[in-house]
Amino acid sequence: MSNIIAIVGRPNVGKSTLFNRLTESRKAIVDDFSGVTRDRHYGSAEWTDKQFTVIDTGGYVANSEDVFEAAIREQVVIAIEEATVLLFMVDVTTGITDLDDEIAQLLRKSKKPVFTVVNKVDNTQLQNEAAVFYGFGLGEIYPISSMTGSGTGDLLDEVIVHFEDIPEEENALPKITIVGRPNVGKSSLINALIGKERNIVTPIAGTTRDSIHIHYNQFGHEFMFIDTAGLRKKTKVKENIEFYSVMRTIKALEEADVVILMVDAVEGLESQDVNIFHLAEKNKKGIVILVNKWDLIEKDNKTVKAFEDQIRQKLQPFTDVPIVFTSVINKQRIFQAIETALEVFKNRAKKVPTSKLNDVMLPIIEKYPPPALKGKYIKIKYITQINATSPMFAFFCNLPQYIKEPYKRFVENKLREHFDFTGVPIQIYFRQK
Repeated sequence: MSNIIAIVGRPNVGKSTLFNRLTESRKAIVDDFSGVTRDRHYGSAEWTDKQFTVIDTGGYVANSEDVFEAAIREQVVIAIEEATVLLFMVDVTTGITDLDDEIAQLLRKSKKPVFTVVNKVDNTQLQNEAAVFYGFGLGEIYPISSMTGSGTGDLLDEVIVHFEDIPEEENALPKITIVGRPNVGKSSLINALIGKERNIVTPIAGTTRDSIHIHYNQFGHEFMFIDTAGLRKKTKVKENIEFYSVMRTIKALEEADVVILMVDAVEGLESQDVNIFHLAEKNKKGIVILVNKWDLIEKDNKTVKAFEDQIRQKLQPFTDVPIVFTSVINKQRIFQAIETALEVFKNRAKKVPTSKLNDVMLPIIEKYPPPALKGKYIKIKYITQINATSPMFAFFCNLPQYIKEPYKRFVENKLREHFDFTGVPIQIYFRQK
């Protein structure tokens, strides 16, 4: 699924509007977690059964005039390197500006598919004026209006032709990746676990150029580590760190079964971490939270509990996630992190026999049935687990449309209570019997 579309262009051409149109067309993606939307510049989207990630580069530029243009150029270079397809956005009402020209020059050198998207084309008159952008020499132009959405369908039809097909891997070993903000200690953890002699497996066909798969087989544990931090050609740009690490994280996350989200104990869980957490949850990955630099925290007997509560508070509603406190420097509990991740992997693959599911859940449901709506009583008759890579359950009932979110959550909590799905997102569907 690691196809990434990056929207590049100078400020105020409508990148964010297009981003919102692409990602929010599906209700599932709009999250009103406080602090998340304010700085969410990436989201998942889907077009004719193809899923992809969209990145709005505009949100990552620092708003100071002098660094502005340098930052934009830098991001275009990173996007060229990391994204599958580039959407180069320009504004028909202003025509070609110097900064547009400069970005076009960078894009012409790239080997990646580039789509020139001419925004704000709201009438036939402007349609004719859009022709000036053929001057970039980047091939076909795509006139759209990101406000009304006209033209975006045709654009996406063309874009998905350029997606890479990512083959399903046959490798049955658990795939674990470590993600987190820069300088949280990811590389130190990997080195501490693996020792210095890295056993680097050749990159699997179709995976990104430099996510390395490391086969780990020590101390009775065997799994694949997906490490994206390593082996990177130094580009001429100074790193645009946050933007770069987001591009990286998305790729690592989509290949993994279990994501270890590493958090800095001193700084606590920040909005970027919460973003990554929800992205992992949406992609139905197992999740372990690893709090590093725990040696730097003043402790009493209540510290761990208070810290855990604070983290779970920010992660609502999915809080059934293991939290491991570690100090990589002192090699404290680093193996516990791996053991926990492998437990989560097992939970994610867990299949509950139908008879057992019904024996446990039906009496609970009978005791606490869904609230009646408009005098209609909802009867849940039968439950089964759907065959999928992560836990999904179908509850067959007479009036599925009347079951509301709180009851769904109640049922999910009961499933977690009785069958241990710690660290794994669960999906629940109510279906017509």
